Amino acid sequence: MDTRLDEIDRRIIHALMDDARTISAPTIAEEVNVSPGTIRNRIDQLEDNGVITGYHASIDFERAEGHLTNLFMCNAPVSERESVAKQAQIIPGVINVRELLTGRRNLHVLAVGNDTADLRRIARSLSDLGIEIEDEVLVQNETTQPYSPFGPADETRDAMLTDFISLSGDAEVAEVTVDRDAPIAGMCLQEAARRETFPDDTLVIAIERDDTVLTPHGDTEIRPDDIVTVFSRNGVTDETITSFRSSASASS
Repeated sequence: MDTRLDEIDRRIIHALMDDARTISAPTIAEEVNVSPGTIRNRIDQLEDNGVITGYHASIDFERAEGHLTNLFMCNAPVSERESVAKQAQIIPGVINVRELLTGRRNLHVLAVGNDTADLRRIARSLSDLGIEIEDEVLVQNETTQPYSPFGPADETRDAMLTDFISLSGDAEVAEVTVDRDAPIAGMCLQEAARRETFPDDTLVIAIERDDTVLTPHGDTEIRPDDIVTVFSRNGVTDETITSFRSSASASS
């Protein structure tokens, strides 16, 4: 089942894709204006939901004692593709198996061998599984980079929101992170209503704080780094959003 990602989830994935080895929860938290506890909780959720499936080192095998990396482009019967892919993974030297939704070359197998004889051994093992090798090529170099749409964006109205949903009519639900010097920071909801900090038709329906989701009440205090979910029957206005953001962020 698909997992809905908000802006914080996307920024976490972008940061981990860029450098999962040295990036820390406090560093990501500083970039997206939430607490490190929130980041750690979100990472746990992304792992539990199968969005983040693992953390892998990128290896230059040619520099590691001159090993050879070979890509086998194979054909497997569609009905058996998943099972033979799992069997291919246990062949010594195979480091990656990719299933493709296509008729031919629907299985890509990446393997590392000590020499060409070792690669031929892997090829024979694949053939023994009933996999037809249509083509193969030595891999010279491979580079990866984070998925750019998950990276930081210009500070537009939409970029200020961590998530946004349009409902029937003009109703909208939005998530916004509370800046440290936001007008509403340190204010309870009763006081915010008394000061008309946001329109009468706007309700705070949830607050995510570290690893806890709070059900807000009148005496609930809005704190810096909270992720606040607001509902508005007539649409979430710029005025509402800026009440949760610092003057510097709001004027960007």
